[in-house]
Amino acid sequence: MYSWCCLKSAFISTVCPLVVIGLILWLIERRFHVFYILSHKVNRTSERHGGEIVARVLKDHHVKFLFCLSGGHISPILVAVENEKIRVVDVRDEVSAVFAADAVARLSGSIGVAAVTAGPGLTNTVTAIKNAQMAESPVLLLGGAAASITKGRGALQEIDQMSLFKPLCKYTATVTSVRDIAPILRTAIRTAQSGTPGPVFVEFPIDVLYKYKLVVREVGIKEGGGFGQKLVNTYLYNYVDNIFSGAWEPRDTHPLPVDIPMPSLKEVSSAAGILCKAKSPVIVIGSQAMLPPIHADDLRESLESLGVPCFLGGMSRGLLGRDSPIQCRQKRGECLKEADTIVLLGSVCDFRLSYGRSLNRKAKIIAVNRNKDQLWRNSDMFWKPSLAVQADAATFLVELQQMIGKLEVDGAWLSKLKKKDADKEETNRKKGEEETDKHLNPLKVLQTLEDVAGENALMVADGGDFVGTAAYILRPRGPLLWLDPGAFGTLGVGGGFALGAKLCRPDSDVFIIYGDGSLGYSIAEFDTFTRHKTPVVAVVGNDAGWTQISREQVPLLGSNVACALDYSAYELVAKGYGGDGLRVDRSNQSEMKEIFEKAIAESRKGTSFLLNFLIGKTNFREGSISV
Repeated sequence: MYSWCCLKSAFISTVCPLVVIGLILWLIERRFHVFYILSHKVNRTSERHGGEIVARVLKDHHVKFLFCLSGGHISPILVAVENEKIRVVDVRDEVSAVFAADAVARLSGSIGVAAVTAGPGLTNTVTAIKNAQMAESPVLLLGGAAASITKGRGALQEIDQMSLFKPLCKYTATVTSVRDIAPILRTAIRTAQSGTPGPVFVEFPIDVLYKYKLVVREVGIKEGGGFGQKLVNTYLYNYVDNIFSGAWEPRDTHPLPVDIPMPSLKEVSSAAGILCKAKSPVIVIGSQAMLPPIHADDLRESLESLGVPCFLGGMSRGLLGRDSPIQCRQKRGECLKEADTIVLLGSVCDFRLSYGRSLNRKAKIIAVNRNKDQLWRNSDMFWKPSLAVQADAATFLVELQQMIGKLEVDGAWLSKLKKKDADKEETNRKKGEEETDKHLNPLKVLQTLEDVAGENALMVADGGDFVGTAAYILRPRGPLLWLDPGAFGTLGVGGGFALGAKLCRPDSDVFIIYGDGSLGYSIAEFDTFTRHKTPVVAVVGNDAGWTQISREQVPLLGSNVACALDYSAYELVAKGYGGDGLRVDRSNQSEMKEIFEKAIAESRKGTSFLLNFLIGKTNFREGSISV
């Protein structure tokens, strides 16, 4: 008995105090943050809210547009952003908000910003965020969320949003106090633009955005009551005070420096040694070459000075203008098999280059990419780089040209490549003159657009078969005048991309090249074009089907199931949303040029216009597959 009493006494005198102390420390550090609250004043009468800090950070980062679809979780952000004279552009589907932000990021070279409400608002953006990740676009997604205190308790529109976006974003964070808004946003924006650019996501629980008094009321603090209510009030006041402690103390809201990998002198020198020995070199330029800090005009000047024939892809389309003597457009696969030196400037050996199988195995290959994984993609299977440089592609090329000067490329090699272009384009021209069943020839439609579009035309590609044909026919007029989804091959980008493009390039004629299938995703954004006075011209290749899929499905599997659509009157839908439109078929095909000119003229006056071209089927892209 005596020994038990001694043990009991020892336990009480040693272990219990440790437990109590540990509990107190846990409460201080993990829950109430009492020390911080005591040392940082909480202004319980302030009428300010967290949205104001969000707006100030965006303003100081020179953000001009915020794309959104309204929701109670994010209302303070939208109101504060408007007060800071940042243009708030609301769309009809959250996915379009992110696509628009993506377009702004690509065309401006800075961060694109979208804000959407919690739960379904955020889930609607997943496709666009993944597209931005694969397209390497720096996009900031601001998302609402349930209050931290209600998470896990079945709050309205509550889901585990962080788990959704962590695999898709370079950086994700939940803001748990007003004082953390500025540092988290600055870090997010820097991360989005550093290294290989990409999307970032910042989650804002509703209680970090609204005013102190409203948060106090909504968390359930009630004056009066017995001991139990007072105990609850103490807990809840501590919770709210922690959110607002130090909220309005001065904090830096300006941009943090961006980290971009740069090539070394040794790497540039090695590349120069390889390239100077080449007899038949070629450069394949991808979207990544269009990223800052090198301006597109400086990159173009370096390419023209170097004199090496180039193939352009993705966002680099248009870099060399409409008729450059060093640009090659056709039969890229044949040319790459014949080249003895290939420079992959921000290009990736994925499906677009047949995983590297398109390259001549005997060629010297110089690969330049900011992303290590992209730099070496499939190099263990179908190709091997002679020199792999993890650095900014445009900077590398500019420094390479400065070291080499003008490369004396064999005139016979360049003439051979240009002849391939000329032969293929003549074939395409003749193909455009052929008759097709009872509808219009899609090549003729696109050839007419190519002839009519002005030098400031900016083209957005959104579709399968019709857009695949357009890639062969349309020639972007200059740098950053072509927008397509990128490697993800996403349908539905048209409305959002065109919206962002028109805002960035208000003096450009913005064309959306739509398939009739892809049009269905974003035709409602004609309402947005009307309300926000951002007129565009939609060119719809309407062949009443998902032809890209049907082309392979029917011969391989013997069925057209799920591939058939109707020759719907899409022009009437555009009119219903405040735009205008016209159906174009065999009855008015002789007026095609005049019809295009009318649509362009109306858009310049402020009215979006949809041209619904009823097209027939050709064998132009026979053999192409969609996987």
